[in-house]
Amino acid sequence: MRNSEIVLEAVPNVSEGRDTACIQAFGRALAAQGCTLLDVHSDSDHNRSVYTLVGRPQELADSLVSGARTVIEHVDMRLHEGVHPCVGALDVVPIVYLRSADRELAHDEALAVGNRLAGELDLPVFVYGELSSSEERSERAFFREGGFAALQGRLADGELAPDFGPPRLHPTAGAVLVTARPPLVAFNVELDTADVEVAKTVAAQVREAGGGLDGVRAIGVTLASRGVAQVSTNVHDPLRVPLREVVEAVRRAAGPLGAGVVGAEIVGLVPEAALDAFPADVALNGFDPERHVLERCLRSRSAEAEV
Repeated sequence: MRNSEIVLEAVPNVSEGRDTACIQAFGRALAAQGCTLLDVHSDSDHNRSVYTLVGRPQELADSLVSGARTVIEHVDMRLHEGVHPCVGALDVVPIVYLRSADRELAHDEALAVGNRLAGELDLPVFVYGELSSSEERSERAFFREGGFAALQGRLADGELAPDFGPPRLHPTAGAVLVTARPPLVAFNVELDTADVEVAKTVAAQVREAGGGLDGVRAIGVTLASRGVAQVSTNVHDPLRVPLREVVEAVRRAAGPLGAGVVGAEIVGLVPEAALDAFPADVALNGFDPERHVLERCLRSRSAEAEV
């Protein structure tokens, strides 16, 4: 990947974090179409896997459609269980522009992906974020409210219609949410309590909608496998709101509830500046700067491609 090339990123989220065969098969399908798979992050409690790949326009769409075919073969949403809100097997497909100059290309690629997922795989596709057709459709939570079953009812009642594809859910794969955006950071903070109500209260104070940090979305969940509660966030502008500010906000909200921060994790890749002055007393679980800092990872892959 040379500097002169147009490179877009995609971060497809799949509603499967436990079945190793499915997780690996989807990764192989994504990498088979010429794109470079940078990272896979799976979580059994969330029952979700997040893939990070980069490629050129059109190449990226080919990879995502190929991967989606494999996901449909493996994931049945009627049987899905997990703490993360979701409405589809291939739940979210963001196309990420790494340079502002590539924003329109990312928009075009996202719309092409949505059109192909609908036309080739019979999936209803809802567009959110920068590409949404109305303010209420800009947030993923608008479509996820009530989960898979509720979305099925909203479609059947005519309350909601997809932007692409049939006016009904795929019988096993559900729906897909598609957007184009700049890089964000999925960042989870673990508390020293298993009380999910504490995590939910903290999340309500930290997120933008509750008067918290700008551009931060947050939910509180229980991680049964670890015996802790977690504040799971998306930081939409990690350069303006670095991760240290999220940790500080969680600590401020958790302290009066008798809880503290015991660790954190980054899902996927993170821009280097987002880690500025990150607190040294908070361990980042599984974090490797060479693999998970966006700029370092891209430089490393570029160097490998030139050898």
